[in-house]
Amino acid sequence: MALFRSSSTSLFLLIHIALLSTLSLAADPTVSYDFKLSYITVSPLGVPQKVIAVNGQFPGPLVNATTNNNVVINVRNDLDENLLMTWPGIQMRRNSWQDGVLGTNCPIPPNWDWTYSFQLKDQIGSFFYYPSLNLQRASGGFGPFVINNRAIIQIPFAQPDGDFVLLIGDWYTRNHSALRADLDSGKDLGMPDGVLINGKGPYRYNTTLVPDGLPYETIKVDPGKTYRFRVHNVGTSTSLNFRIQGHNLLLVETEGHYTVQQNFSSFDIHVGQSCSFLVTMDQNATSDYYIVASARFVNESLWQKVTGVGILQYSNSKGSAAGPLPEAPSDIYNQWSAMNQPKAIRQNTTASGARPNPQGSFHYGSINVTDTYILRSLPPSTIDGKLRATLNGISFVNPDTPIRLADLNQVKGSYKLDFPSEPLNRPLRRDTSVINATYKGFIEVILQNNDTKMQSFHMNGYSFFVVGMDWGIWSENSRGSYNKWDSISRSTIEVYPGGWTAVLASLDNVGIWNLRVENLDRWYLGQETYMKVTNPEENGETEMAPPDNVLFCGALASKQQYVSETIS
Repeated sequence: MALFRSSSTSLFLLIHIALLSTLSLAADPTVSYDFKLSYITVSPLGVPQKVIAVNGQFPGPLVNATTNNNVVINVRNDLDENLLMTWPGIQMRRNSWQDGVLGTNCPIPPNWDWTYSFQLKDQIGSFFYYPSLNLQRASGGFGPFVINNRAIIQIPFAQPDGDFVLLIGDWYTRNHSALRADLDSGKDLGMPDGVLINGKGPYRYNTTLVPDGLPYETIKVDPGKTYRFRVHNVGTSTSLNFRIQGHNLLLVETEGHYTVQQNFSSFDIHVGQSCSFLVTMDQNATSDYYIVASARFVNESLWQKVTGVGILQYSNSKGSAAGPLPEAPSDIYNQWSAMNQPKAIRQNTTASGARPNPQGSFHYGSINVTDTYILRSLPPSTIDGKLRATLNGISFVNPDTPIRLADLNQVKGSYKLDFPSEPLNRPLRRDTSVINATYKGFIEVILQNNDTKMQSFHMNGYSFFVVGMDWGIWSENSRGSYNKWDSISRSTIEVYPGGWTAVLASLDNVGIWNLRVENLDRWYLGQETYMKVTNPEENGETEMAPPDNVLFCGALASKQQYVSETIS
């Protein structure tokens, strides 16, 4: 059961997750939700603006479920444009029909509803959902998604005394339509106007930078207790450094996999990433404490306003927080030091995840790689008169007819299975080019960031092992530095500008799976592709059939019938 707490001075809700998991029943129970997406007006940074709410809430409500639960979410689109909801990190085993991106789903038109139905097969951990089309996440529509362990699976730490979600992200006072217009006209989005924590602006730690009267987040705790903080970067494009004044952050989980437990004074969380920390209330509570999420890997002296500040308040606190914020890392000009933190994240190989067997029982380092793809990103360039972003020189064009739907209905020419395995020496182009992946293959993907900005990459349908990360240009000799024993497995990973990240994935999940940059500006401009993973001997056991409520569009639009309104 999900509970909610709020501060007495705020109309916004702080998500507080119940500690007891739903009991796993033999028939795999179903959890159901109704989501109505609509616009509301709020002023998180002091400027009234239209945001996307879910059931009138900004951010949206918690989806709280347990391993192997069936999840049914009926989504009502009360926006003025098409909508799809995506669930990054949720693997949708055998069921990419529910993935919620344009390569797999026709969009939900305004005033229509559509029901997502999927199973959380063999997964645990901390995730979030959001609308995937046209920069809509920059206006909201996001919310947390927690998959609890089954009661029979012991978590690798003492049961926390409480469980909190923090949705942090850079924020513009221009809505997604205005941001989209900027990109369409060839402009950069520019510096964000601030950082929100759970949809709220910063505590007034500085009278020059922060206007008076902004709502801010307050987390109330008791001395001596230990709480789990699930922190998600739901922002548009900015990496954030997260820290709590005077408190250590014990990292325990990233996107559904338990980590070797390490203490950090602050932690970088990149766009689209999710992390869990245990935080013990071991201070003397002479005053409240700052919770900070500040812009990272930018000119921080110019980006001071891009800082979110909340309050950690002990029940025996003796006063308000005051004074300067806890300092951010000072290694911005020491690139080697900055990369040490992500390299230090290791998988807890002895802990059980969703199953009783240890996470380290899959010996990925001894599996032969079947395919290697080197994906190079460059700064946006003009293609056919428009600003575009590319992978391997291709700026992706979403198909009119989703890829697998086109296959099953013999629609020709919807896409091409010719995505190059490495950058080619040819002019940049726009195309619907897809990776022809090998079912049950073991793929090596090299993410080479030749852009000028930090990027995060996400692979739908899978978790991957982050085996290597370094500066410069990847070469075959780089494999000598790979971690083949206890690399963290996750679904979203940062790639430093001027550097590379190498990941390995076992392609055992049949479907069409999006591989994209999570930075919304680059994603909107075309920096993505898809992996087509099909079983040549498909007998209905490795891929589900399209759902009965599948939407049709593009070349199949004539097959679509009106979907009646079912959510009042």
